[in-house]
Amino acid sequence: MAVFVALGAFLMTLAGGWTAQRVTDRRHLVLGLAGGLMLGVVGLDLLPEALEAAGREVFGVPAALLLFVAGFLVAHLVERLLAAAHGGDEHGGDEHGGDEHRRTPEVGLTAAGAMVGHSVMDGVAIGAAFQVGEGMGLAVALAVIAHDFADGFNTFTLASLYGNARRKAVAMLVADAVAPVVGAASTLFVTIPQPVLGGYLGLFGGALLYLAAAEILPEAHHRHPAGPTLLCTIAGAGFIWLVVGIAE
Repeated sequence: MAVFVALGAFLMTLAGGWTAQRVTDRRHLVLGLAGGLMLGVVGLDLLPEALEAAGREVFGVPAALLLFVAGFLVAHLVERLLAAAHGGDEHGGDEHGGDEHRRTPEVGLTAAGAMVGHSVMDGVAIGAAFQVGEGMGLAVALAVIAHDFADGFNTFTLASLYGNARRKAVAMLVADAVAPVVGAASTLFVTIPQPVLGGYLGLFGGALLYLAAAEILPEAHHRHPAGPTLLCTIAGAGFIWLVVGIAE
């Protein structure tokens, strides 16, 4: 079941990459909805399950919450490291084309490769959640599928932005699409102990929340009217609330 559901992430990643080549002005609505779905899954389903599964406390704080914070900070650190690697594009250059001299294909491929590694862990999260229960698995899969549109979009954009040929950018996009399926398949051969599973879901939840709050939603609201995008975000979170309520 986990592998079958992960195929949705495969298709959504390809859709994101396809959109990156044909950007329209409606992308902000899709990203707004994705951010709401991710927020709803983390706060209403994933974190409560992680707290229940992880069980024990560390120095007065539930282990799942500590790992949740750690996941948020790790995602922030990775983003800052990537931003530092791209610093030449942000701060250098001028109207005479200085940016182009700082764009190296290797940087783009490295950044896209990091997205592929992240997508493998997305697949592991889907498989791990299905080990908790089918309802949990479907909720996490929905969050992953929602934000994999942005993953596909960003993977193709990062690879091509730094001067890589289109075929290399497409190859990285395909690798990013396959990655969640590989990650989900890996959990078919390993049963994760309940405390470890709870800790991992907490860690993944922190990273997922960071992606929603620091990447997806700011991009959704960038240079667009906030009203319709905000409604999409609220609708995404509300939909997850409905799903959780029905599942219970």
